[in-house]
Amino acid sequence: MTSKLAVAIVVGGGPAPGINGVISAATIEAINRGYKVYGVMNGFEDIMKGDKSNVRELTLDDVTQISREGGSILCTSRANPKKSKEALENVVKVLKELRVGYLVTIGGDDTASSSGAVASMANGEIKVAHVPKTIDNDLPLPPSEFTFGFQTAKEVGSEIVETLQTEAATTKRWCLVIAMGRTAGHLALGIGTSVSATLTIIPEEFKEGDVPLSKIVDLISATILKRKALGKGFGTVVIAEGLIEKIDHSTIPDIDKVGRDPHGHLIYADIDLGKILKDAVLKRLQQFGVKVTITEKNVGYELRCARPISFDREYTLLLGYGAVNFLLAGGTNAMISKQGRKIVPIPFENFVNPATGKAQVRLVNTQTETFVVAQKYMCKLTKEDLDNQELMSKIAGFSNSEVAFIQKELGDVAVDVTLYSADSIDDEL
Repeated sequence: MTSKLAVAIVVGGGPAPGINGVISAATIEAINRGYKVYGVMNGFEDIMKGDKSNVRELTLDDVTQISREGGSILCTSRANPKKSKEALENVVKVLKELRVGYLVTIGGDDTASSSGAVASMANGEIKVAHVPKTIDNDLPLPPSEFTFGFQTAKEVGSEIVETLQTEAATTKRWCLVIAMGRTAGHLALGIGTSVSATLTIIPEEFKEGDVPLSKIVDLISATILKRKALGKGFGTVVIAEGLIEKIDHSTIPDIDKVGRDPHGHLIYADIDLGKILKDAVLKRLQQFGVKVTITEKNVGYELRCARPISFDREYTLLLGYGAVNFLLAGGTNAMISKQGRKIVPIPFENFVNPATGKAQVRLVNTQTETFVVAQKYMCKLTKEDLDNQELMSKIAGFSNSEVAFIQKELGDVAVDVTLYSADSIDDEL
C-alpha cells in the first residue's frame, strides 16, 4: 500500500443530502483496491493556508453505514483556493506532502472550478474527479439527470410547505415561501408543483434583466385578488431566492449593505426577501382596499443536512465508486455523472465557461412540457380574466375599486395563456 499514491477527498460549498454517501463509497472502493484515503476537513480552508493538521486518514470503520446520515463527516466550507496563486500552491504542496495522487472533490460549480484549478497547478501530478453536489440542481448534467441532494431537498421541502398550506387554510392567511436556488428555480418549481402551490415564481420566467420589484409584487397581488374572487381567501406562494439576481437591485431595500462570500456571490441570507415581498404586497393590496394576513418562511437550511432519501443514497454510491474508478483507471479533469444506467465522466472543458472559468449553470427550461403543465395548475391572473366581466366585478366588489382601475394596474402582469400551451413546447428539448 505504501508504494501507491493516496486518494484525498474534499467537500466544498453548502451541504446537501448525500455527501456522506459519496465519501463512503469513494473511501471503500479506494481502500479495497489498496489505496490510502485522506479526508480533508473543512473544505479547502485549511490546506490553502498550508495547514495539514486537519487532514485525517479514513478507515472502513469511519465510513461504513454513514451514507444514511445527513451533513458531512468532513464538514465543508466555501473557501476559495483560486483567490490567489499562493493559496493554490499551498493546496498542491500539502497534497504532495501526503503523497496524494488522486483528488475527489464534492461540491457545486465553485468547487468544480477550484478542482480544475488545483489540477492545473499540479501539472498533471494530481488527477482530479469532481462529484456534482447541490440542492439547486443547476450543474450542467443531461436534462434527465439530477444533482445529488436535489430529490431529498425537494421531498423534505414539500413536506414543510404542505404543513404551511394546512396552516394557511386553517387560519385563512397567505404564506410566502422562499426556496433556495441561487440562479436556477429547479427546487422552487419542484416543491411548488409537488404541493400544488397557489403560485410559484422562478427567475427563468423573466427573460429580461433588472425586473422591478413592483412586478413581482403585482404578480403575487393579482393571484391573491383572483383567488379571493374565486372564494378562497388563503394560499401559498413559493418563490425562488434566485429572483434576487433578476430584480433591479435599485428597488431592493438596503441591497448595498449585503456582503459577498469568498466566491463573490451575494450572501442571500442577509436579504430577507420574504419580508420585503410581504411588506410590499400588503402595501400594494391596500391600494385596492384589500386586507389580508401574510406570513413568510425561508425554506433552505432545513433541507441541506436532511437524511438522504433512498434515491440519493443509491445515487451517491454510484458517484463515489465512479469517481475512484475513473481516477484509478488514469482519468482526470472530469465531472462524474450518471446517465441512464451508466457512469459517465464529463470533461471539465465541456461544462466550464472559458470566459469565467466557472461551471455553466443549468437553468429551468421553460419550453418543456414539465414547465407548461406546472403553470397550468397555478392560480395566475390571465389576459382572459381581465375580459371576464363576472370575475372583474367580484374583485371590484370586495376591493371597492373600479374595474378599469384593476385592469389598468394589473394588466402588465396578466399572463397570456397561449404561452402555456402545447404549441409553445420545443420538441427538441
